[in-house]
Order: sequence, then structure tokens, then C-alpha cells
Amino acid sequence: MIPREKILETLNRYSESDIKLATICSHSALQIFHGAKLEGFGTIGITLPRSKPYYESFPKAGPDEVLEVDNYREILGEDFQRRLVEENALIIPHGSFVEYVGAENLKEKFYVPMFGNRLTLDWEGDRKKQEIWLREAGVKTPRKFKSPEEIDRRVIVKLHGAKGGRGYFTASSPEEFYSKIDDLKKRNLIEEGAETVIEEFIAGVRYYPHFFLSLLEDANVPELDYGRLELLGIDRRLEVVDELYRGFPDAFEDYLDYTVTGNTPAIVREKFIVDLLEDAAKVVKASRKLFAPGLIGPFCLETVYHPSRGFTVFEVSARIVAGTNLYTQGSPYTPYYFDEPMSMGRRIAREIRNALKQGKLDQLIY
Repeated sequence: MIPREKILETLNRYSESDIKLATICSHSALQIFHGAKLEGFGTIGITLPRSKPYYESFPKAGPDEVLEVDNYREILGEDFQRRLVEENALIIPHGSFVEYVGAENLKEKFYVPMFGNRLTLDWEGDRKKQEIWLREAGVKTPRKFKSPEEIDRRVIVKLHGAKGGRGYFTASSPEEFYSKIDDLKKRNLIEEGAETVIEEFIAGVRYYPHFFLSLLEDANVPELDYGRLELLGIDRRLEVVDELYRGFPDAFEDYLDYTVTGNTPAIVREKFIVDLLEDAAKVVKASRKLFAPGLIGPFCLETVYHPSRGFTVFEVSARIVAGTNLYTQGSPYTPYYFDEPMSMGRRIAREIRNALKQGKLDQLIY
């Protein structure tokens, strides 16, 4: 793991009057660039040649500067990283950035300053560690199964990392588990030896609330000693399995594809906001204990609600999530915090801008 001290040494050489926000042109990049521009930052997009003209076609959200690569792993090259540093670039990580470059590479080989706590990559991408994290937080979680032989009810089987649901499936018995694993391998949807997590399938309505944790603002919820917790939106995800069920009900049990293809906006009954904020605060508090300084900036709790069980938290995404793309002008919740339109992308840029004004940028970077 690259020591934080080394990252901060690099940050200390930056010209604070010329900070640029950079990310891969995918996932939530348009929102990140748009928000950065609104807050007065220059932007850098890292892109494959095919994507370049399309990202540049958005006059209000295209990156100011484009760095082309033939493969995203080129980002790890010494010359490429040196150029980003020379440009005073702060990396804004998102799901595609982590997936394409590799969480392990970002921890071990990538020394360009990133917004947020790099340690979260370890705890987000490793489902066993995430289970420890959620258990420490004391939130309600699905039952986990140590092996396929333990399966005695409907379960959902997930792969490690930020894969957008690709390769997930359900099973009700050990035999069904192994049959579907073999089928996925034949389809080249999962690799030989891929690690899986088996957890109880919880019936209910899935909600994905988006939070931002500001270290620059005073605490506003009882569980936290410092830092303001903001609920900036909620979405639901459009997954291939939904359309399979609607259009081809006979195929539902044969093969379930949980790949996320889009998102729809959602709000919850107002009394449920208390439950979501309380769970989010517990997750933040546990993160500070397990991998200090813990969560910084955007994160999402992936939840399912059932009237008899309340909210069950089945995953944490410790970064900006694609569902925030719904709210480029703010969500139904952002007016409760801000007097102007506030996307998650702009909220990240606003936090960086405020940190520069207060001389506290180093508190937000690793």
C-alpha cells in the first residue's frame, strides 16, 4: 500500500491555484466534469480513442483536456502518472475507474493524489472485509453462507469488485449453484476460480440512497462526533433480470442476469429517512474505527426494504455511484442543504473548493 505520506508529499508540490479534477470518461464522468466546471476547476478526461469525440460533444460537461489511452492500465505508467501530477490533477474515483485500473493497482502502484480515502478500496472490494465492516456498524445484513453446500433457501451469488451486477445469479440448492457456475463459465461471464459471495436473497423493494460525508462541516447526526452527513438522493436500478421477467417469464429461473443498465429516481416515505441516515451514520462511524480516517465524500448504501424486516443493508459503495447521474440539477433532498442546484459531482468539487479556502485539502486526499 502506498503510504499516505508519499501521496501528500506529491500534493504539497501542487499549485493550488491550478488544481484540475480528473477521471476516466465513463460511469459518472460527465456529472463530475460538469460539477467541477461550475465550481471553477479545470477538468481532465482519460479516455479510449472511440469515446473521445462523444465526451467532447457535451459543451457544458465535456473535459477541458483529454488524455487518450489504448488500455486503461496505461494510467499506471510512470510517464502518464508524472503528466497527471504536472497538471495538478486530483483523481475522482468512480466504479469504472476502480474496475478498469484495478483496486490493487490503485493501492500499490498509483501515486497520483485521489479524492477520498484510498483504504476504502480494500474494504469496498473485498466482500469478506465489507461483511466485517457492516457487522461492526451494527446494521441489519443478509445471512451469509460459507459454502454452496450450506444453501437451504433462495440465495444470491455475487462476485468481488465493482462489476455492476455482471455474473450475479440466484440459486436454491447446491446443485443449482454448481450448475449455474458452470453455465457462466461456458458463457465467459466469470473466470475460472473467481471468488463468490453467497448471501440470503431478501425479498422487498430495493433502494440505493446516496450520501456525502463532509469533514469540513459540523456534525449533524447523533452517531458522529464530527462531519456532516448529507442525503443527496435515492435511486433504484434497472437490471436485465427485470426485463427478462417481464418479457420472458419462462426464462426467469434458467438464467438471471443482474447487470445494471440504468437507474430510476426514487424517494422514500419521510419517516424512513431517519432509518437510512441512522444506518449511514453507523457505517461511517465503523469505517473510522476500521480504516481511519474512514469514509470521505460520497458513498451509497445498497438496501432492500420489507415491512416485517425494515431496511437490510447488503452492500456499501464507498465512492460516487452511477445512480447519482439522475440528479445533475439536484434531487428532491438537495434543497434541504443547498440554495442552488447540487449534483454529487458538484458536491465533490464544492468540498475540494472549500478545503482549498480553509487550507485543509490534505484532509480529503489519499
